[in-house]
Amino acid sequence: MKNLTVLISGASIAGPALAHWLARYGCTVTVVERAPGVRPGGQAVDFKGATHRTVLRRMGILDEVLARQTGGTDQTIINAEGHAQAVIPGEFTGGEIEIRRGDLAQLLHERTAPHCEYVFGDTITSLTETADGVDVTFARAAPRRFDLVVGADGIHSNVRRLAFGPEHDYVQHLGHYYALAELGEEVADGDAVMYNEPGRMAAVGGPKASAFFVFASPELDYDRTDVERQRALVAGAYRGAGWRVAELIAKVPEAREFYLDALARVTIDHYSRGRVVLLGDAAYGNTLGGFGTGLAIVGAYVLAGELLAADGDHRTAFARYEEQLRGYAKISQRASAGPFLAPPSRLRIKLRDWTFKSRFLLRLMLKATDNFATDIKLKDYAPGS
Repeated sequence: MKNLTVLISGASIAGPALAHWLARYGCTVTVVERAPGVRPGGQAVDFKGATHRTVLRRMGILDEVLARQTGGTDQTIINAEGHAQAVIPGEFTGGEIEIRRGDLAQLLHERTAPHCEYVFGDTITSLTETADGVDVTFARAAPRRFDLVVGADGIHSNVRRLAFGPEHDYVQHLGHYYALAELGEEVADGDAVMYNEPGRMAAVGGPKASAFFVFASPELDYDRTDVERQRALVAGAYRGAGWRVAELIAKVPEAREFYLDALARVTIDHYSRGRVVLLGDAAYGNTLGGFGTGLAIVGAYVLAGELLAADGDHRTAFARYEEQLRGYAKISQRASAGPFLAPPSRLRIKLRDWTFKSRFLLRLMLKATDNFATDIKLKDYAPGS
């Protein structure tokens, strides 16, 4: 695959994971990222089961991921008076290995930067496929031509929009929104707790951020770059809530990091179109579904491996990549996490809490997540194997 030039859009997890493999296999890789640099912090992400461990080990980063892991944290579900109702064990919320998204992104960047070109603070503005490549224009950089283009730029993928069509054709709103706010560790006072009212959840000290909110809502119309408007939407959604919610919401305007987005699912008939292919959440995302990071690293491994096996023939490689990942990514097409995190009624809240009091039901849920995480037979794509 020497001399194959590949442009990857997105420098979070999926993009650098793919860059790692492609550079190892001899490709010339460029990664473009809208943000000015590797984004620090962010919510915790996790890996589950033998398949994820195998890919991390083959990448050569398993030991470093283990060294940077946060460790799963038990989270206590409380009522408005602060009394414990149930405990969500860390092995359920944090998988087998839990690590901050920013720490994982930094690790992947450190491993790939010496072998790949990173272009930060820029974005793709057009894609024009020709017989022998893709002509790409950027918001800031000069136009360039690449053999292949990969959209690893998340559920709101710019590459998918340019190559496949508008977002509303592929992204389905699942009836909830979530917000992450870094309000300082002192808001949790050392405890990880979660409070519910029908259709609303507020948590502090858990694995996502120092403050984490999930609330039911029809699709909202707002500018994704207007953070002040987003903060106001969260404040409105929690007006009149009990426990310490008013105190937390009052701190949101001063949060040093804040992020709001919908719980949404990507549904697309094919992961590729011509010389353009989608990876990770851009192709098979389901917000807060619990499998996004694992799907991203496995998808990157398979996509790069199939390009190697096909000696750069993208038609063959993309078809084989989709054939393998379509079944594995089926978990992303299942139910939303919204009704679980923010049940719609007090009865549903009680039933949810009860599942964590039953060792039998908890074992079933943990076994199901492990089965989903390992439901693929990994090929060995090592050169010469």
